[in-house]
Amino acid sequence: MQNSKKRTVNLDGHITSVFLEKEFWDEIVALSKQNNTTPDRLISDIDQKKTTSNLSSAIRLYVLNHIKNRT
Repeated sequence: MQNSKKRTVNLDGHITSVFLEKEFWDEIVALSKQNNTTPDRLISDIDQKKTTSNLSSAIRLYVLNHIKNRT
């Protein structure tokens, strides 16, 4: 995996940054397209439902769980 990259996201009007590896970001973009939404909207949903205080970690866990449930 490549190093993390800072990405700016808009969570319901609140601008924040997350640090994600390219592979995780690419998966978020793909999942957004599958669900006819935007990465910002998907990440906002993840933020509202997260069980950890760190949004970047919550995003990684979301992607991991999605991949695990695909198989």
